[in-house]
Amino acid sequence: MNEGLLARIEDAGLNASAPPQQRWLDGWLVRYSPGKAKRARCINAVASGVRPLDDKLAECAALYREAGLPMFVRVTPFTQPAGLDGSLAQRGWCSVDDTRVMVLDRIDAMVEGAVPDGVEALGVGAADYARAVGSLRGSPSAQIDAQAQRVALSPVPYRGVLWRRDGEVLACGQFAREGDLVGLYDVVTAPAARGQGLAAALCAHLLARARADGARVAYLQVDAANSAARALYRRLGFADTYRYHYRCEEAGAN
Repeated sequence: MNEGLLARIEDAGLNASAPPQQRWLDGWLVRYSPGKAKRARCINAVASGVRPLDDKLAECAALYREAGLPMFVRVTPFTQPAGLDGSLAQRGWCSVDDTRVMVLDRIDAMVEGAVPDGVEALGVGAADYARAVGSLRGSPSAQIDAQAQRVALSPVPYRGVLWRRDGEVLACGQFAREGDLVGLYDVVTAPAARGQGLAAALCAHLLARARADGARVAYLQVDAANSAARALYRRLGFADTYRYHYRCEEAGAN
């Protein structure tokens, strides 16, 4: 796939995951949101910088200690300098959360995303969506509040959708559109409603809505070990494009 498009997708993913808790440090975008999403509480090395690596790591370590969070460095094909991953590995840092970025390069080839019979599709704001998805995941209140804050203040607007039947949430998902690019985020199905094809139908519904808003290319990020989700996305036309992972100093950090 075109490298320029992948670079735009990486930028769009960074923009869509931007929390209010972030700062620049010599080429590093340092994020420290207390939410669940690691991409909003990690270091993104987007430029090489000029300061020694150990000095930057020490300064970031103090920041994450103050925030009460473990420190992660996100490593992508766009990470600068290219040898950063190896430098962290030599320092004994662990590699965790192997992730795939999957892309659908033509949303206009999608069929219209119909809502199943008997299901109510409800558009909701950041706070209501965070509560719904947090309830399905069993997330603590601090993570729910952090997600609501991040989405509400995002520089890229989100649209959240709940699918309900008889007042019960069956599935939920949201998308963030930036120009002709759209990212799917936080697609979750209630345990009792799994195995009914709701996740695939909901993703098609979200893509249809995004397409109506002007999106033409879609992307998402999925755990490399989640074979069921990756198979579902492949059936929708998504394909693996690039991978990323995180480095952390403490084994078992999450």
